[in-house]
Amino acid sequence: MATHKDALDERLERLTPEDFRRGLRAFSAKIREAESSWLQTCVRCGLCADSCHYFRADGELESIPAYKLELAASVFRRNFTAAGRLAPALVGARSLDKEMARRWIEAIFGRCSLCGRCSLNCTTGVHIAGVLRAARGALAEMGLVPDDLQATVDLSLSTGNNMGITRQDWLDTVEWIGEELRTETGDPAAGIPVDKTGAKVLFTVNPREPKFYPLSLQASAAVFHAAGEDWTVASEGWDLTNYGLFTGNVEQGRAISENLVRSMERLGCRTLVIGECGHGFAAARWEAPEWRQEGYRFEVRSFLEVMEDYLLEGRIRVDRSRHPGKVTLHDPCNLVRSGGVSEPQRTVLRRTVTRLVEMSPCGRENFCCGGGGGQLSMARFRAKRLQAGSVKAEQIRKTGAATVVAPCHNCIDQLMELNREYKLGVAIKTVAEMVADALIRPACAGMRGEA
Repeated sequence: MATHKDALDERLERLTPEDFRRGLRAFSAKIREAESSWLQTCVRCGLCADSCHYFRADGELESIPAYKLELAASVFRRNFTAAGRLAPALVGARSLDKEMARRWIEAIFGRCSLCGRCSLNCTTGVHIAGVLRAARGALAEMGLVPDDLQATVDLSLSTGNNMGITRQDWLDTVEWIGEELRTETGDPAAGIPVDKTGAKVLFTVNPREPKFYPLSLQASAAVFHAAGEDWTVASEGWDLTNYGLFTGNVEQGRAISENLVRSMERLGCRTLVIGECGHGFAAARWEAPEWRQEGYRFEVRSFLEVMEDYLLEGRIRVDRSRHPGKVTLHDPCNLVRSGGVSEPQRTVLRRTVTRLVEMSPCGRENFCCGGGGGQLSMARFRAKRLQAGSVKAEQIRKTGAATVVAPCHNCIDQLMELNREYKLGVAIKTVAEMVADALIRPACAGMRGEA
């Protein structure tokens, strides 16, 4: 699939026997008892094929989830089962060598976004995405993560955010957005609080917002302002993303997740609110407690759940007539299928827009847009990513919607590329942007809640 040799190919050529032993130890450690049983239970029914957006887009054998699973399972059998060691040919056991490592990279990084739709539709309940993430972890241990994806993780570890935004640039952006919010609302008290000790809510952000989409952050701030929330952002430890989830490197994922924990403890906030980001929510809410082998002493919520509460409790009010056109909703896999947050965004949008039309299928059965699993960070697989995204593009086209709402900035980046590639002609927005545009604003802080 890759069309050029790069540093990853060079590292493949330099692999030593010890590198393979280290990778196998990591793979074995990440495959727990239940997961090892999954490696033996695939019945090759092939029904997972149509569940995968890669296979639906290219029709290639290598894109079938069962095929990708078998690549990992064959190595497991060869090294960790008696039959595989004694009669490898009989049970289809294969060694982890340079050729197999290359096939793993192409299949597991290049043809899988870890969206989990195959797992949901597996007739024997195999958690295919979990096994493939363990295989990614083995490749990470061998130094075989594509360079640009690993660079994103390294930047998070070294700077505290995945785009290397300096503390001063972050604070300048926050101050500028606060000024815009004061102008927009006419409220001199409006703004974005920073490091407010004891605030009820600590709000966290995808770095793409301050870097490329400041209006998204401004929209979130407008919602908090209209609700009269006691909230803050942190001067450090504010990035909600965690690409350790994509590389499968648990140690690095845990280290990145600790940035948010330290901010919560330093500021003494009660609720960690994850902004609109699918994998960021899944990493913070579900994976990080597993990685750190310890639960949180605070609550973790999606901003979608918070906005739903604001509307249901009457803390904010909106005018649906400001969104008269047809609107559709994209379901980020890590937020909906893996994260369990499916209804809050629908509750919010049904109250915020005039006509919400669902894609088919939607919710837990949605198709991945193709941007998940770190795909946006791996240039060598760009062509395959856009091809796989054709399934989502066709879903969007069939709705006839003029606006696509996506509560995830990684998805938004992919959808914007699909918009250009497939000439969809749609606007793409976050949920907060839709809400902010429809807000019936309080006349001033003293009248908040009367509108």
